[in-house]
Amino acid sequence: MSSALTDLCRYPIVQAPMAGGASCPQLAAAVSEAGGLGFLAAGYKTVDGMYEEVKQLRGLTGRPFGVNLFMPQPHYADHAAVEVYRNQLAGEATWYETPLGDPESGRDDAYEAKLAILLDDPVPVVSFTFGCPTRTTFDAFEGVGTYTVVTVTTAEEAQTAQWSGADAVCVQGIEAGGHQGTHRDDPATDGAGIGLLSLIAQVREAVELPIIAAGGLMRGGQIAAALAAGADAAQLGTAFLVCPESGANALHKQAMTNPLFVRTELTRAFSGRPARGLVNRFMREHGPYAPPAYPEVHHLTSGLRKAAAKVGDAQGMALWAGQGHRMARDLPAGKLVEVLAGELDATRASFMPGLGSAS
Repeated sequence: MSSALTDLCRYPIVQAPMAGGASCPQLAAAVSEAGGLGFLAAGYKTVDGMYEEVKQLRGLTGRPFGVNLFMPQPHYADHAAVEVYRNQLAGEATWYETPLGDPESGRDDAYEAKLAILLDDPVPVVSFTFGCPTRTTFDAFEGVGTYTVVTVTTAEEAQTAQWSGADAVCVQGIEAGGHQGTHRDDPATDGAGIGLLSLIAQVREAVELPIIAAGGLMRGGQIAAALAAGADAAQLGTAFLVCPESGANALHKQAMTNPLFVRTELTRAFSGRPARGLVNRFMREHGPYAPPAYPEVHHLTSGLRKAAAKVGDAQGMALWAGQGHRMARDLPAGKLVEVLAGELDATRASFMPGLGSAS
């Protein structure tokens, strides 16, 4: 790993920030304590909610950790299309006995206020999704000693991150669970994402920044492959989602290895932005008709998703998952980090006898 990343964690293993509750202080602390890099997800949280989680995490570990922010989104949604989708979801609202949300509930996820908190009371790492901040923002974080990472899905986005002053990029392949972190949501490119290994190679040739690889990684051998392709570290989300420390709903955890859910797909059904999840009834019925409107659709369906979880109906939930979900292991987060590091060492040793350990 690059020296800066080496200072952050013993192993080249990063726990992905998973918005929606999975990335809680307990999970991040367990990962960081075991030698990985734990992450909190500030997305969808209030400013106070984010700050409280940071304080909790600091009380659980003295090791480095990160906080992920969602970039504000431009106004480009077709309001008529959103209204049509609202009408289509009327039956869901009746079924779950809950009103649909207000699509105009907010677009910026309190971005500026969260920035202010993280600059006033700095954390070791801050990462950004759905776009790239300005050089002024990166300079400000550099001034307080915070390491910055930008999620990218193309070599061009990586170049933008480098030009803007980011310290590293998180290269997200099409295999990744949850939202695709594209800087510009273009419906014409739906499903045209690049596989992780190809993307790592493309980004490695385009920029000089350290690379954190993300997308379907579930085993130490896969981490070794990502590192061999040019990455400096690997980020895993689905692998940690099922850990007991994860804040994910129990139904979501169980679904990862439930034979009822046989595959994942990218869908706009729940949020209006492409996101990979387990195919369920809601995705099948509404995915083909969901408009490219984030966060309007996210706000619209928020109450439905919560109501489905409350009554134990996984068919109405957003079951975000990467393509490797069937390989999920129900292990404590710290133990999983150790197992992954051991698998990484074993893979390296099998190809290059005498090579040092993951650390």
